[in-house]
Amino acid sequence: MRRPLCLQRTCTALLPAGVCLIAAAAFLFRPPLNAQRHPVVWSDQEKPIVQQLRHLRELPDAERSSTAKQLAIQIRGLPVAANKELLAGQLANLATEGDLGHGTLQEVATTLAEALREQPVKGSQGEPPELYVTLAQLVRYEHVQASLDDSQFADAMAKLEADDQQRQHADFTLADLEGKLWTLKSLTGKVVLVNFWATWCPPCRKEMPDLETIFGRFKERGLVILAISDEDASKVKPFIGERKFSYPILLDPVRKVNELFRVFGIPKSFLYDRNGKLVAQAIDMRTQTQFLKMLGHAGLE
Repeated sequence: MRRPLCLQRTCTALLPAGVCLIAAAAFLFRPPLNAQRHPVVWSDQEKPIVQQLRHLRELPDAERSSTAKQLAIQIRGLPVAANKELLAGQLANLATEGDLGHGTLQEVATTLAEALREQPVKGSQGEPPELYVTLAQLVRYEHVQASLDDSQFADAMAKLEADDQQRQHADFTLADLEGKLWTLKSLTGKVVLVNFWATWCPPCRKEMPDLETIFGRFKERGLVILAISDEDASKVKPFIGERKFSYPILLDPVRKVNELFRVFGIPKSFLYDRNGKLVAQAIDMRTQTQFLKMLGHAGLE
């Protein structure tokens, strides 16, 4: 991935560690790490799209969905240029926060696939380019379709499969804010939602009340939420104390578990059923309705 950001792909590829997308809008339009590094010059056609992307997250959900769909179509209409790929990638990174609807995500994926088809990106260091990984995540985790006959896209899909295999077999032991140790594999028989978050991450903060709600609703039926932050306890404790969230908050200050789960952008959530099988995951902020849908895959409804 990607560096720790605050949206799952909305806050994934483009910011330095510890920087939140919403708090550093200037970073939002940096080229991907594998792209050319000279300054971006926006055309007159592109400038209105750039401005709408900058403010997309500020819109109400319904308006955000329709605007994202419209932007996907506008970007497809741009002439072939490096900026077209950049804009398509930025839109894809923004479109997975919350629930914009399958139709909107399909338009976004179609736009990114077309941009990559028109102007393939070269990879480096044996890793598929970030834009291909972004498209692969849309296909694998948001269940949209993308037609792209490119070995780098195939490599990106294979990478996600390998990452999921690692997550399936992952185990860890971390302490919560009270010093209690939690071990993932010891929770067989429970439904376990592993959530990666940080205090500086607005989408993380936005989904936390919904996590608290579903925890209160399902904890007596075996739901365990393990919310993992890579920050120091001195930052996390007052944040949680003020908001009074009751689900376990675990600390991973050296990021061993973040690395184990291949988490380089947040929030991200992984759901294990009572047999320890990874049955669902979220690559970005989820709404309560989306969390409930995830829990249904583990038999909690």
